[in-house]
Amino acid sequence: MRHLFPRSIRWQLIWGTALLQCLLVAAVFGYVYHQERDSLRRRTAERLRYQVHLLAGAASAELREQHLAHLQSILEGMVDTPSIRAVRITDLSGYTLAYSDQTGKAGYPPLSATERQQLRPPSTAANIFDDGDHGMMAAEEIDVDDVPVAMAWVYPDTAEDQIDLSSILRSALIFALLAIAANALFSLLLARSVTRPLRGLLRGTKLLIRDPERSDVFPLKTGSLNEAGELTRSFNTMVAALKEQRAGLNETLALLDSMLANAPIGFAFFDRKMRYVRMNQFLAEMDHLSIGHHLGRTVREVFPSAVGVELTAAIERVFTTGEPVRDLEIHGELPGMPASQRIWLTSLYPVRTGGDRPRDQRGSAPQGVGDTESGPQPRWVGAVMVDATERKLSEELLRRTEKLAATGQLAASIAHEINNPLEAVTNLLYLLHQQPLDEESRHYTDMAQQEISRVSQITQQTLRFYRQSSKPTLINPADVLDAVLELHHGRSNAAKIQTFRRYRDAVELFAFSGEVRQLFANLIGNALDAMPNGGRLFLSVRASQDWYQPEVQGVRITIADTGSGMTEAIRQRIFEPFFTTKEITGTGLGLWISSEIIAKHQGTVRVRSRPAAEAAGKSEGNGNADFAAESERSNFSGKTPESGTVFMLFFPFDGVADQVAAEVEG
Repeated sequence: MRHLFPRSIRWQLIWGTALLQCLLVAAVFGYVYHQERDSLRRRTAERLRYQVHLLAGAASAELREQHLAHLQSILEGMVDTPSIRAVRITDLSGYTLAYSDQTGKAGYPPLSATERQQLRPPSTAANIFDDGDHGMMAAEEIDVDDVPVAMAWVYPDTAEDQIDLSSILRSALIFALLAIAANALFSLLLARSVTRPLRGLLRGTKLLIRDPERSDVFPLKTGSLNEAGELTRSFNTMVAALKEQRAGLNETLALLDSMLANAPIGFAFFDRKMRYVRMNQFLAEMDHLSIGHHLGRTVREVFPSAVGVELTAAIERVFTTGEPVRDLEIHGELPGMPASQRIWLTSLYPVRTGGDRPRDQRGSAPQGVGDTESGPQPRWVGAVMVDATERKLSEELLRRTEKLAATGQLAASIAHEINNPLEAVTNLLYLLHQQPLDEESRHYTDMAQQEISRVSQITQQTLRFYRQSSKPTLINPADVLDAVLELHHGRSNAAKIQTFRRYRDAVELFAFSGEVRQLFANLIGNALDAMPNGGRLFLSVRASQDWYQPEVQGVRITIADTGSGMTEAIRQRIFEPFFTTKEITGTGLGLWISSEIIAKHQGTVRVRSRPAAEAAGKSEGNGNADFAAESERSNFSGKTPESGTVFMLFFPFDGVADQVAAEVEG
């Protein structure tokens, strides 16, 4: 409020007079509005009581004759009345039997908690009550042969009443504004004669603030002998003294500014209100914000997340104890990039000046006031900040890589050990199959043989993941996709995921088979993760050409799902290392490794995704026409998914061959 109060005498007089009139107008407006609102509510309540009684009577007759189909026509006739917004009929448990609005496809709106309270026990008379979501409404029990069977609900439309009330208030407001303007004009003319002597001093001061180096501003000329003239002459003397002091400080400030501006490290200073008072450009670029966005704002305003809370607590600790805080590691997100996790290494230290220590009337410093064990209380807190994100991520990458390597070796060892008993079980089943068995026993042995073969195939695929070939070979992408699907067969069946394949051409690709298998496993695994409650998985393989270079021939592979999809912000970062949306279960390395494999094969990838929240606003049948076109009609069932993700890969036939040739020549 203090910042809104005008500083000039002229505008203080105008502001005070206008404020007094505004308070009077507000009091009158409040009284009129209160009276009109109560009158409106009484009229609305009487009208609702009558309308809900009519609705209950009409619905009772239809329910007695079991004409449920006629309820909708009764409701539609009721909403033709201008004062009714909507009506509904529910049973005593709250289930909607009929509703006046039949346009929505998502079902009837459920009863609110306040509305459900009217059901237990139902009232025998019309009940007028207020609901926080829908405003005033009416409910009445519907009896058939004196037995309550349903409830009638009426939602009023008070738009016309509100228009009348607004018209009355608008006329009064226009009259009040004219009165305030007339009084302000009178106050402006009266204050002009009072403020004229001070206007010259104010004008010169503003010019000095705007350009302190101007020499033609001061000393200000004055011929007055009153208090205003004496104030002007004293001000001229003070400005002359300040110019002498400024000349001695300019060189020191220039050195400090140069150091702060050019140092390859972030510097910032905070006052006791946790506001930025000074910082360098390096720190602003580190935060992806301008210096002006920081200065004058608190840490919590710039960093509203947990980063601001932790940094504010550390600054308060330095102000309280006077002791520096060194090597504080802060984890969080950038203000303008909510999905960007960063790590800052921060050191805080107190900044003291000679005037920080309070003194008593005798000139000595009182004990215990403004002092800490290390000296007087700090006036500011300085911060030195370094972005340690890349270093921490590199360390984490090394640790995770070691874990992944150990896990892969362990998986290969387990798969190798499983092969031996699998061969024994296979032989025993073969011998058992040679024995004379009845039809049912032979059927069971065949089923066991099929399952053992499937387990053996899974172990072989696991070994291929670990024992990858170091040389490129000719592979059939369709066969690799089928092998990866076989690994996820149990998981996809458990989630009730339907798989659709379209392998148009029997194409072969010169590639690193193990890496391509890992690429497909990452993409299919992510697609299954996006469909925990079931969905459709679409796979397509065909000969094609590059999007940007039509003369380059190759293989186009499409992997699409109808899962939860991704937002645009997430899609932009999916190939960054350690970026994951799976929280604890994700490593953030799958798609990053996949992008490296694609680049190694001179391939390209395009990603299209629509999250479920965005797809909810699209109508069924044509809402995802563009999405289906981008997925190259991967939806073989003829239906367009409401949400999902599509990965479209292109590998040139000679991409790896050119790379191998270049390595040989090098």
